[in-house]
Amino acid sequence: MERSHRGQRAVVVDDDEDIRLLVQHVLEQIGLEVVTAATGEEGIEAVRRTDPDLVTLDLSLPDVDGVEVCRRLREFSNAYVVMVTGRVEESDRLVGLEVGADDYLSKPFSPRELHARAAALLRRPRAPMPGAEAPAAPPAEAAAPPVDAGGGLVLVPVDHVALLDGLPLPLTPAEVSLLTAFAAHPGRTWERGDLVREVWEGEFIESDFLVDVHVASLRRKLRKAGGSDHEWIRTVGGVGYTFQTPA
Repeated sequence: MERSHRGQRAVVVDDDEDIRLLVQHVLEQIGLEVVTAATGEEGIEAVRRTDPDLVTLDLSLPDVDGVEVCRRLREFSNAYVVMVTGRVEESDRLVGLEVGADDYLSKPFSPRELHARAAALLRRPRAPMPGAEAPAAPPAEAAAPPVDAGGGLVLVPVDHVALLDGLPLPLTPAEVSLLTAFAAHPGRTWERGDLVREVWEGEFIESDFLVDVHVASLRRKLRKAGGSDHEWIRTVGGVGYTFQTPA
């Protein structure tokens, strides 16, 4: 039986009334209390007012671009953010992940896919806000050791934290989980479907493009943090990816 998410909240931000109603219906089916907004400013205010667990956010809004809305939300909210968009360019998706989005859903989408992605995100613990004290982890998780990936890269899966040379990387929980899977098996060639099952526990609809976008975002953030002298994640042509520790 699927877990109910009653007591949890969501905000749906989209200027298309039909899309708002569809997303609201799907999220209410899994037990969420849903508030809707037709503009970016209304969405920001709704998130501030309700402190939701999940936000679905259209990229093309009439007043404030969805990327800017996400950037502003990340100043005060740790809600999971799913970008819902008709844009197909990889650059749009990478920018969204860079400012804190957790997932993408392309229009047109199926209610089943939205259901699966939202439910999977909500089963994962939310990352603490910057400066906030993280909640105590269950004993079994607390015993899990950090993963030393070499080259100054250390991963703390319990806290959803990645450190490079002692400095935290601005990764989403999904990106930390993906990087942890890579680092735990250096040299392994991962097919994209295997990564979906490992990182998202098989709960997402498999999407090669989703994996590719997350990997591209990880590469960009590692380079930006000063790791440009080593390509941690390498593409295996026609297959997937592999993780290489520095020599």
